[in-house]
Amino acid sequence: MGRSRTAGISTDARGNKIICKTVDGVQIYARLGAVTQEHAEAELARLVEATKEEIERGRSTRRTFGQACIRYLSDPAVQSKRSVDSDAYHVALLEPHLGDVELSQIHDDAPALKAFKAHRLEEDKVSLTTVKRSLEVLRRILRLASMKWRNDDGTAWLASAPPLLDMPKNPHARKPYPLAWDEQRLLFSWLPKHLSEMALFQVNTGTREAEVCALRWAWEQTVAELGTSVFIVPAGMVKNAEDRLIVLNDTAKAVIESRRKEHPTHVFAFRGGPVQRMNNTAWQRARREAAAVYEEQLGHPCPELFARVRDHDLKHTCGRRLRSAGVSLETRKVLLGHKNGDITTHYSVPEIAELLNAVQKICAAKGTPAITLLRVAA
Repeated sequence: MGRSRTAGISTDARGNKIICKTVDGVQIYARLGAVTQEHAEAELARLVEATKEEIERGRSTRRTFGQACIRYLSDPAVQSKRSVDSDAYHVALLEPHLGDVELSQIHDDAPALKAFKAHRLEEDKVSLTTVKRSLEVLRRILRLASMKWRNDDGTAWLASAPPLLDMPKNPHARKPYPLAWDEQRLLFSWLPKHLSEMALFQVNTGTREAEVCALRWAWEQTVAELGTSVFIVPAGMVKNAEDRLIVLNDTAKAVIESRRKEHPTHVFAFRGGPVQRMNNTAWQRARREAAAVYEEQLGHPCPELFARVRDHDLKHTCGRRLRSAGVSLETRKVLLGHKNGDITTHYSVPEIAELLNAVQKICAAKGTPAITLLRVAA
């Protein structure tokens, strides 16, 4: 095979012209047959120009994680999420490490992603659970880039399916700690009045901290047929993005009645304003004081997890008591606000009556002999 006077064009033993040239890392190859040198040069120029245009077009549609961050946080659907501030926080952590990396190059073995994990664990000294929250936001962005976001030419921001990122599990993650009745009485006795009322409401309704703190009088709806009322928390304020029905047993109803006229908009307020958090310094001080007298008052050593009990453990306590009272899993899911696909605002009066009967069993259980909770030693 002989070379011609133009680089990239050669002639084989039969006189056929062959184009073989590399342009920006892309190889061009074509067999032209027995054509003239001028024809071969013109074809080479056309192929080079077309290849450069294709490369440039590919570069313009190869999106970086930094571009994806801007798209994600400007998405109206994301801005309306209750967790938008949390998502923005995790994006700000990820962007310095992954901002210039193309979306197609982000996977578990990507050096930039490994560097992010190492920095958070070794430099920032955060837990695996905290790192996992950032990775969940990253996974959501990659999924949107692959399945929803499109370039002007209709191609996806991420042409391939999003990678299956490894979600680390923290072997030292804190386990739930449902309270026994005597533990509840001890802890609540040390809480300030407003926190004690919130905790009592939470343990009888299975609500989350955010739902209790945000609870508004405007969400209360009277059920005249049952002589009671319920609260319907809008989906935007609920973790699973579904309207949340809160059914009140006698204890929860008594808490609500004691709070009326305390604040014009919010059920739970302190010093003139809505309570922002339950697990605050007052909560932490109360659990320390309760743990200090635990053995003296209850007659056995204080469990480590009681000394670190959280407000979310009250939700687990409610679930445990409903289960112990024989309430079905389906009913427990509704009462605890777990995602179930139903539209809670469409419950009929008989259905609400059934839920009320179930949650009322918690009040009845208070008068029964104490139930021993088997604690698994760490």
